[in-house]
Amino acid sequence: MKTEVQAWFKQLRGQLVSTIEGHDDANFKMKSWDHSGEGGGLMSIIEGNIIERGGVNISTVSGKFSEKMQERIPGAKEDPSYWATGISVVLHPHNPNVPSMHFNTRYLETKKTWFGGGMDVTPCLKFEKESKLFHRDLKLMCDNHDKDYYPKFKKWCDEYFFIKHRNESRGVGGIFFDYFNNEDSIADFAFVKDVGTFFHDYVDDIITRKKNKKWDKKDKRLQLLKRGRYVEFNLLYDRGTKFGLETGGNTEAILMSLPPLASWE
Repeated sequence: MKTEVQAWFKQLRGQLVSTIEGHDDANFKMKSWDHSGEGGGLMSIIEGNIIERGGVNISTVSGKFSEKMQERIPGAKEDPSYWATGISVVLHPHNPNVPSMHFNTRYLETKKTWFGGGMDVTPCLKFEKESKLFHRDLKLMCDNHDKDYYPKFKKWCDEYFFIKHRNESRGVGGIFFDYFNNEDSIADFAFVKDVGTFFHDYVDDIITRKKNKKWDKKDKRLQLLKRGRYVEFNLLYDRGTKFGLETGGNTEAILMSLPPLASWE
């Protein structure tokens, strides 16, 4: 399973980079990094006229969890050794009509194995119609695997991407799952692949339809304020940020999720 998952994340990374570059006037700049344990990753960053700042990162790392992390990671108490591979994508568009988009999936092995990940969309302008379409199509994709997935993972997403100190959601949601293991690795991996393919196709579609829509200074101001909320969530609550920093990940790659500009009032 390790080899297949790692190869597919690499393939998805290539598809996303190619598709995003096809919309923009800039290319991704790539930088490899080494993990403090073993392995490392490839960070790809773009700063263009369509995606103001975005990152597509992949990594495969191994090592031993700290005593603190052993308490909360399944299987780590028996043996602190772990192996993990994943892909993480964050896109902050220049045009306020295009939402910020986030996606990640990962596969982790300790004495237990599981997938985790999800996607969510964070618009700053009116997005009700688009949100309904996004959730309709996301539900159809999930239903192809299990009709319990969408309501379960949507609820998890709504609860996870909630900014407690603001008493508001980060965006319009999506799906989120963790410790995903149904004792059928082939079926679980098929679902994870469909999640990634769905995100790729959504990015391509929404950028195509919204990238040339007009906007003004008021729209940009709203975008920067919404980005401020994004920053607050990622630094205070995000599991991926905390996991990466606590396991010796690359700080630059971990913090690529932050927007290039943000505002507060």
